[in-house]
Amino acid sequence: MISNLLPNQFAEYSSIRASSFGDDFYFGVAISAAQNEGGWQEDGRSASIWDVFARRQGVIKNGARPSVACDFYHRFKDDLLLAKALGFNSFRFSISWSRVLPNGTGKVNEAGIRFYNDVIDECLRLGLTPFVTLYHWDLPQVLQKEGGWVNPLINHWFKHFTKICAKAFGDRVKHWIVLNEPVGFTSLGYILGKHAPGKKSLDDFLKTVHYAAIAQADGGIVLRQNVSNAHIGTAFSCSEVIPFSQQPDDVAAAKRIDLLMNRLFIEPLLGKGFPEDDRGLMHRMARQNSTWRFTERMQFDMDFIGLQNYFPVVVKHNPFIPLVQASVVKPSSRKVPHTAMDWEINPGSFHNIIKRFWKYGAIRELMITENGAAFKDKLIKGHIHDENRVAYFQTHLAALLQARKEGVKIKGYFAWTLMDNFEWSEGFEARFGLIHVDFKTQLRTIKNSGYWWRDFLTANA
Repeated sequence: MISNLLPNQFAEYSSIRASSFGDDFYFGVAISAAQNEGGWQEDGRSASIWDVFARRQGVIKNGARPSVACDFYHRFKDDLLLAKALGFNSFRFSISWSRVLPNGTGKVNEAGIRFYNDVIDECLRLGLTPFVTLYHWDLPQVLQKEGGWVNPLINHWFKHFTKICAKAFGDRVKHWIVLNEPVGFTSLGYILGKHAPGKKSLDDFLKTVHYAAIAQADGGIVLRQNVSNAHIGTAFSCSEVIPFSQQPDDVAAAKRIDLLMNRLFIEPLLGKGFPEDDRGLMHRMARQNSTWRFTERMQFDMDFIGLQNYFPVVVKHNPFIPLVQASVVKPSSRKVPHTAMDWEINPGSFHNIIKRFWKYGAIRELMITENGAAFKDKLIKGHIHDENRVAYFQTHLAALLQARKEGVKIKGYFAWTLMDNFEWSEGFEARFGLIHVDFKTQLRTIKNSGYWWRDFLTANA
């Protein structure tokens, strides 16, 4: 029940209102092109790496594909109206590189530009401030055939794409996110093989980390040059990493995982270069990759850093895991509250990771660009009683407010996600939405969590 998910230190905030965060706070929902749009071959769009990867047998649960997804491409006006009806003042979405540049570079697809202009104009008409993500994991397949994020030309290609978007949309879009979770698409896509493009290569991983670190700085530079009054950031996935015990091996293992999950991209961006751990893991990795250089090209003074946090991880030493010699201890085995994806529910940890990033000291402001939870929702007589999700948001917002009261400059919070969508390798099984989607009929049904957000955001209206 809800009471089991409310930690004592945040119980006093269980009845907070949106007004507690101030009049200038951005409350929004986030989606992405690959997960929501569909229309994968319409109006000149070419295939992305996710369109191709999803065709492989056994890589996506139940063989799901993003070809239609939520059909946002045809239903965006209705979906934006739903976001507005739930009380949000901001809307985060991403640009499909394949829709704007079907060849990856070169000639612009005017139909793609027109679609995003329509989305932006509708956001503004409804009073939703648009936040645009440039890269949310859906590289054009034509560029993947040339090596994708392993090819040094990726930085040239990405700057070209960024400049086109800046010039096409920058007169109305002022809030930009350069990369979405670079540690996610580099590790899951290039060394673990669980996400597109499905590679399992240490050398490829090292190259993609290097080029992605440069790309997030290059993207910021291009936006600064081409968008007046731009508010530029990038979005990092992050998790508090907790050792399973205070044994030296477990503590050291947690530090290695923390380096990869939390430090790998923020520190080069801040001019600190790639991080080192006490065993020289990154140094040993770098020796295998001659491209590990150009630290100065990875630095850029972002206006904000986006944090995307869902759970903490508990780590123990495991000598059988290559390189990191560490493994995660699942929340279900520790008998702590967890979501349907076995992600620990811990708003105190959310508070801790926010404070941790703020302590870097060189960050102007933070935005929570994703936060949410997947549960096994049941549609019963047209209703979804997802009280666990309501409790998740209540406690995490309370933790966020506590961090603000302690001096952390946080200017916005984006719930993941507006509606159930294509959740990468989970297909349509993992439901994070405030709105339930029947993927056969595309019928939308607002969940209780959606109504809770409406009441929370409009309490003073």
